[in-house]
Amino acid sequence: MNPITEDDIANYLANTPDFFTRHAQLLSEVQLTSPHGSRAVSLQERQAEMLREKIKALEHRLMDMVRHGNENVVIADRLHRWARNLFQVQSGRALPATISAEIKHQFMVPQVAIKVWDVDSRYGSEVFAEGVSEDARSFASSLTQPYCGVNSGFEAVNWLDDPAMAMSIALIPLREVASNSTGPAFGMLVLASPDPQRFQSGMGTDFLERIAELAGAALSRLRAK
Repeated sequence: MNPITEDDIANYLANTPDFFTRHAQLLSEVQLTSPHGSRAVSLQERQAEMLREKIKALEHRLMDMVRHGNENVVIADRLHRWARNLFQVQSGRALPATISAEIKHQFMVPQVAIKVWDVDSRYGSEVFAEGVSEDARSFASSLTQPYCGVNSGFEAVNWLDDPAMAMSIALIPLREVASNSTGPAFGMLVLASPDPQRFQSGMGTDFLERIAELAGAALSRLRAK
């Protein structure tokens, strides 16, 4: 016969809920070692300790949820102020620079660059409309969501004032409001930080996508008709 294992005993107790009803005296006789020291505790005490640990873990989870909720409220408020300031820009030529400056200010991003192509001839000689290769345009159009991660030699990083300090970056394609995430991009935002953890691969991009939608809508008036 195969020897009885601990799993067999555990399965038996789990599937025989009336065992301790028939052997109630065991509940007071069983002695366990406390995880908080070497002293022996009763089964009831051990169950109470486990319950307290579960409650403490749930409290930590709740605190994390509240903290993340508060952080999202702060970001949403900054996004609101950023969008409001964009609505006040009357000059098309000033719009790209305003978008960059406000992102720096509202979201505390150390470096921001923006390029727009296929613009109206009135803006063709502006800095924001120059120096973009076909490869960079194709790359922007290939992004279905913002890229976040390390700088892997992207051309767009060279649009920044100090590319060497771009330890982590976010590349945000700009599209027409009516287009979907696979439509051709007509611009790209570059956000960069010297902190390698600021823009991480796999991070949530919901707010970056909102920035892309608002910036794309604002900049669409610069496009060639």
